[in-house]
Amino acid sequence: MNHPTPLETEVKVRVSSLEEIAQRLEIQGFQLETTAQLEQSVLWDRGRELLEKGCALRLRRYAGRAWITWKGAKIEDPLLKIRPEVETSLTDPTAMAQILEALGYVPVLTMEKKRALWRRADLLACLDETPFGCYVELEGEAATIRTAMDALGLDVASVETRSYPSLFREAGLA
Repeated sequence: MNHPTPLETEVKVRVSSLEEIAQRLEIQGFQLETTAQLEQSVLWDRGRELLEKGCALRLRRYAGRAWITWKGAKIEDPLLKIRPEVETSLTDPTAMAQILEALGYVPVLTMEKKRALWRRADLLACLDETPFGCYVELEGEAATIRTAMDALGLDVASVETRSYPSLFREAGLA
């Protein structure tokens, strides 16, 4: 059976205050789903195989859960990050790490940040506190993201087009 690969569409915007953006989210009908908690993401690669293709393989632990995610190469867009993404939850992330190692993958970058999740029927908002600043990510349909950015008072000039792995590396944390 051949399933089309789903596309993830999101925008990441640098903000000065997570408390202020949380208030704006609430006004716009978002509900707090998960309070701010530590998220650990580990990127895996074989040499630079995935990196050179613009792809990523991530093992993430957050809020008592774990996922493995493959992200494909980005689709060009001046504002949004759009890329194929396949993700599944894990009951045993340690076993998954052992499987990845058996397949020749090694951890190449570990990232930690605090993340809170807010949800509305049409959008997911992630409030992230990183060692190099605070960000809100909006994930959903492109038109809905753009409309929400306006309603939340998020300036296009504050959009961060670099990935978290790039930002961690640039901050000397990798």
